Formats: sequence, structure tokens, C-alpha cells
Amino acid sequence: MLAMLLVVLDIRSLAQTSPEWTQRLVLVSIPDRKLAVLGNGQVIARFSVSVGAAVSPSPRGEFEIVSRVANPTYYHDGVVIPPGRGNPVVTRWLGLNTKGYGIHGTNAPSSIGHAASHGCIRLRNRDMEKLFTMLRVGDAVEIRGERDEEIAEIFGGDSTVAETRGAGEIGGQ
Repeated sequence: MLAMLLVVLDIRSLAQTSPEWTQRLVLVSIPDRKLAVLGNGQVIARFSVSVGAAVSPSPRGEFEIVSRVANPTYYHDGVVIPPGRGNPVVTRWLGLNTKGYGIHGTNAPSSIGHAASHGCIRLRNRDMEKLFTMLRVGDAVEIRGERDEEIAEIFGGDSTVAETRGAGEIGGQ
């Protein structure tokens, strides 16, 4: 039993130090309604997203992915929806180290590009399934509420001009 445990630990340490594995950074721009995945400082992928509505804004700051769940169960305000049809987070969940917040798909694709969620970051389902394969537990997430030079470089546009959108655009998760 001890030997098996040591082998498992040894395999985990090899995976983390493998040259193929590098920690990724997920950068979310709330004003742009965009998400980028960076590896070794280079943009690997960009996606359009939905962010928190004015009444339930997305948290800002630095976070870490603490869970990866395929076919998750949805929990919100005493409501529990099992995986499958009708589940608002659909097929993938990347949980952040702030309880109740994560990155997930949506059953309301028209919300993408708007401030419409309960604070989570939503992607189109096909984009979420692709993103899920790119990230691991321990990867960093930065959610930014203002544009700066780095955001402008990654997502385009002027770092001094933020796009303004309506406060109560679309309701949803």
C-alpha cells in the first residue's frame, strides 16, 4: 500500500515538473466581456464571455482554479439541478477559490457578451468544453474590472477608453 502511494505521489510530481505542463493564466476583462488563456506569457486562446450583472457583479482580483467538474450539479439559493437538461451551467464547471464562483457554460447563449450572470464567468458551451481541456486545478485566474495597457494589448483597443454597456442587460445565472 505504501509503495503504491509513493508511486502515485511520484507520478504527480513528475506531471507537475514535466516540460509539457506549464501553469496557465486565465485573464478576464469585465469591460471587454472577454477571456484569454495565457501560457508562458503568450495568448493561447480568446473567448467571448458573459460577466456578472450590475446586481450580482463578478468578483475582481486574483483567484485559483480549485475544481474541475464534468457534468456538474447546479446549486443556487436553495435550488439544486442535477446534470443534464435544464442545468444552467451545462456540462463543465471550473470552480474558483471563492465559494460559489466559477467559469462555466450557459443554457442562455444570447447572454454572451453581456453583463448577465449571478457573478460567474459564462462561455458558449463549445467554448467552455475547449477551455476545460486547456486548464488544470492550480491554474491562476485574474478578473479585471478596468482596462489597462495589458488588457488593451491582449484584447485590442485603447487602454484609456472602456466600452460602456447598460447596467441591467440580461437576467440569468
